[in-house]
Amino acid sequence: MNDNDRSIVGVAMLAHAMVHTYELSIPILVTVWLDAFSVTPATIGLVVSMGYGLFGLGALPGGILADTYGSRPLIIACLVGMGASFLLLSVAPSVGFVAVALLLWGAAASVYHPSGLSLISKGVSQRGTAFAYHGMAGNLGIALGPLATALLLLAFDWRQVTALLAIPAGVAVLLSLTVEFDETASVEATDGGTSDSKADTVSSLSELVSESRRLFTAGFAAVFAIVMCSGLYYRGTLTFLPDLLAGLPMFDPVSLGGRSLEPSRYLYAGLLMVGIAGQYAGGKLTDRMETERGIMLGFAGLAVVAVIFVPASNAGLVALLGVSAVLGFMLFLVQPFYQATVAEYTPAGLRGLSYGYTYLGVFGVGALGAAMAGVILTYASSSGLFLALAAIAVTAALLAGNLIRTQA
Repeated sequence: MNDNDRSIVGVAMLAHAMVHTYELSIPILVTVWLDAFSVTPATIGLVVSMGYGLFGLGALPGGILADTYGSRPLIIACLVGMGASFLLLSVAPSVGFVAVALLLWGAAASVYHPSGLSLISKGVSQRGTAFAYHGMAGNLGIALGPLATALLLLAFDWRQVTALLAIPAGVAVLLSLTVEFDETASVEATDGGTSDSKADTVSSLSELVSESRRLFTAGFAAVFAIVMCSGLYYRGTLTFLPDLLAGLPMFDPVSLGGRSLEPSRYLYAGLLMVGIAGQYAGGKLTDRMETERGIMLGFAGLAVVAVIFVPASNAGLVALLGVSAVLGFMLFLVQPFYQATVAEYTPAGLRGLSYGYTYLGVFGVGALGAAMAGVILTYASSSGLFLALAAIAVTAALLAGNLIRTQA
């Protein structure tokens, strides 16, 4: 990588880590909110889905803005908004106020993925490696967010914890403002058929409709369906996993120094930390194999993990630790594959729009996974939830297999 590549990757890694730090601190806070506000999993699942849903729905306008104005202003706005939303959470008097704060978080966070990934795809020459490092930073945030939240909850009230979590966003804003780079350094005439990275940008509703039609070829439509499945699996798995683990006898609270420790929270953080290796492996593999094949194999593995997760959790600690590690690895292995696949199926000038649609699918439609999980856990069981997740993974694997056949 050259200096420009490193600057872009550095800013993107920092912002990506912040986005997922906040995103995955929320499931830890869910375990507190269930008691603090005396609500059911179905209710809190709906509240969380609202914020996570806007996280995805805002990605489409975020992608359009990234194509029009560039990525840096949106990344800065994202960091400012996320910090403000957690300050609001710290004074939430009711679950309704929590919903408002999470909606603000979702709106702010929504612009990151289309702007950040567009920045990498147009400014960095080694996309696969950049996506790998970018994904690893996201996973570091995904792991450290819940870990930091769990540790802070040992010493502080949850309102104080959310206020403290707002501080890193301010630091990230200051650091991001000091770095200079060329956002379009790697755009070539052969990348999407144009040497002008803004030649196809959207500036009106009619252009949005026409350019969306261009994007949704048979190939991109299939990729969009795959990323929706990925979002449903991701959110359906992670939203209530800390609560599910806490319900296992092997993870009963432990008293230490007059405080109650929740071992399940640390397993959850460890599972997400394993995802760093999955992101790195997936990013490296995108430069070495067909991305469609990687997607197919990855989701086939996730289907198997979903089927065996509940039996493994009942078989003892060793089995649970093993299946949790595989889940963490596979859940994030697939992400660099579909991120790189989007770039292959779209022109450079519409890269922000294409990633906007991608994360509309991942986090917008995917947010329904939290509501789905809450409803299934309220009215059925954890076994029913994981069987539903297995069916979603099988669907994604079949869609990827069909892409392979059409490209042959």
